[in-house]
Amino acid sequence: MSPPSRRLQTKPVITCLKTFLISYSLIFWFTGVILLAVGVWGKVSLEDYLHLDSENSTNAPYVLIGTGAIIVIFGLFGCFATCRGSPWMLKLYAMFLTLVFLAELVAGISGFIFRHEIKGVLQGIYTNALDSYNQTDSRSMAVDKIQEKLHCCGLQNFTDWASRPYFEKHGIPTSCCKEGSACTPENLKDIEKAASVVYLEGCFLKVTKVMESNLGVIAGISFGIAFFQLIGMFLACCLSRYITNNQYEMV
Repeated sequence: MSPPSRRLQTKPVITCLKTFLISYSLIFWFTGVILLAVGVWGKVSLEDYLHLDSENSTNAPYVLIGTGAIIVIFGLFGCFATCRGSPWMLKLYAMFLTLVFLAELVAGISGFIFRHEIKGVLQGIYTNALDSYNQTDSRSMAVDKIQEKLHCCGLQNFTDWASRPYFEKHGIPTSCCKEGSACTPENLKDIEKAASVVYLEGCFLKVTKVMESNLGVIAGISFGIAFFQLIGMFLACCLSRYITNNQYEMV
């Protein structure tokens, strides 16, 4: 049995670590809410763009939604484990923080890599979407939503539609029409007449800018919160060790 003075020195350290870890767990829970919100925002804001090519699109928003939901649950577990002062619960909490760190790192890297590859990938994807455009499938609907939302038409400009199979029968899609313009089938089938009623700018640069910006936000927040987990891992491991040592000292 160790001297009482040593046990008295250990207890304030345990109390201090508990206070820090409970405060951290509450902040950790709040970061889970932030991740969940960012994931949902990323999913909604990038939905139309991801539909252009679902096979090669990034999974970062889905990873963030899943990670955020789990963090909300385990943030509360962290508070409970700290209040109970259970070494095995604290070790489990530290293990969970490690898994969260790795998941957020993957989401951040995924968003960051896809962000910088987007210009090389997007041109081919958007070209294929225009070639296969039929107004009914999910890819075509994504093209329509992008053209309406970003006020653009075609890849580089509105004349890109003239060489597409859809143009031969239907002309330029109505999603290219300017608000309040007199878009008629006759105007849309004639490139020269269409110039006065449709958006002239292409969508490639606008889509690239939007996706780079949104994926940059997702990647930045993921990296920031991921490295925040290292603090929790350190505190949980230290508290677990001090509590275990204190129990041995009392024997």
